[in-house]
Amino acid sequence: MPAESASVLEQQQIGPLRPRRLVVALVLLALAIAPNGLGALTRELMLDAWFAVSAFVAATLLLFYGGERLFKADIGAMLSRARGWQVPVAALLGATPGCGGAVIVVAAYASGRVGFGAVVATLTATMGDAAFLLIATRPDAAVVLLPLCFAVGTLSGWVVDALRYAPARDGSNCGTDTPRIGALRRQDRAFVALALPGLAIGLTDLIAPDLLDRLPSGLAATLGLAGVALMAAIWATSPVSTMTNPTDPPATRAAEETAFITIWVLGAFLGYEYAVEYLGLDLAGLFGSIAVLLPLMGVLVGLIPGCGPQILVTTLFINGTVPFAALVGNAISNDGDALFPALAVNPRAALLATLVSAVPAVIVAYGFYLLVPGFLN
Repeated sequence: MPAESASVLEQQQIGPLRPRRLVVALVLLALAIAPNGLGALTRELMLDAWFAVSAFVAATLLLFYGGERLFKADIGAMLSRARGWQVPVAALLGATPGCGGAVIVVAAYASGRVGFGAVVATLTATMGDAAFLLIATRPDAAVVLLPLCFAVGTLSGWVVDALRYAPARDGSNCGTDTPRIGALRRQDRAFVALALPGLAIGLTDLIAPDLLDRLPSGLAATLGLAGVALMAAIWATSPVSTMTNPTDPPATRAAEETAFITIWVLGAFLGYEYAVEYLGLDLAGLFGSIAVLLPLMGVLVGLIPGCGPQILVTTLFINGTVPFAALVGNAISNDGDALFPALAVNPRAALLATLVSAVPAVIVAYGFYLLVPGFLN
C-alpha cells in the first residue's frame, strides 16, 4: 500500500486529536484513578452513566440508523408527500429521542420539501439527547413528557401554518458540510462489542438486579469502565462536532453520537455529585427558595443551542432538585443539536422557530407548576 494511502487510512481509523477534548478525557482518567473516595465515587458514576444511559442510547441509535439503512428510507421525500400530515409527522420525528429526526426535518425545509410549520413542530417537540437520559432513568416521566412534547409541537406547527407566515428561504443545503468518516472503524466494532453486553447488564439491573451478583467478580465494572474509556477516546478524536453524516455506516454514527452523549451525561453526573459531596451544596434548598422561577429558568436554558445544557436540566430533575414543571419548560423550548443546522440553513427562520417554541413552553410549564405542583416530583 502506498505511504500516502496508509496515512489516510490511519487518520480515518484514529481521527484528529482535539486538544480541548483530549484535556477533558485526561481529566476524567485522572479522576477515575484518584485515591480514596474521589476515585471510587467517579468510577461508580462512570458505571452508572454506561449501564443506565449509554448502553440504551447505543441500542436505540443502532436500531434507528440500522433500520434507516436497511430499508433505504428517504424520510425527506415522505415528508414532502405527507401534505396534511406533514406537521404531526415532523413533530413525531422531533419527539424521537436524540436529534436525528429533527435534523431530517430541518434538512427537508432547506430543500423546500416541508413548510415552516413543520420546522416549528419538530423543534418544539424535540427534547434532543436529554430524552435518552430521561428514558433510561425516569421512564415514568418520559412516558408523560415525550407524548406531551409531540402534542404541543403538532399544535404549534398547525397554528403557524394557519397564520400563513414563513421566513424567506435562502436556498442553502443542510448537513452537506458534516464531515464524512466513510468506512467502519476498529473503534466502531469495539463499541458494538461493549454496548451489547452493556445493554444486557443494564436491562438485568432494571428487571432482576439480584442476578448481577452471579456474574464473575469485577466483570461488570471492567466492561463498564472500558465502555466509558472507549467513549472518551472516540469523542476526543472525533472528526465531527455532534451530528454525523447520514452516509456513514450505522455503527459509526451510533458510536460517535453515543460518545458525545456519554461525555455530557457523565459531566452532569460528576458535576452534581461532586457539588453535593465535596462542596456541601444544597441545590434543592437553593432552588426551593426561587421555586416560582424554576419553570422559567428551564425555558430559558432550553433556548441555548445544543444538548449539553438540556442534559444538565434533566439531571437536576432526576436528582429531585428541580420540579417536573421546569423539565417540561426545558423540553418544549429546547431544540437540541437540530438548532445548529437550522441556524446554518436560515438563521432568521431558526431564531423565529426557537422563540415561537418558548411561548407554549412557558404556558405548559406554568400550567403544571400551578395546577399539579407535585406531579412526578
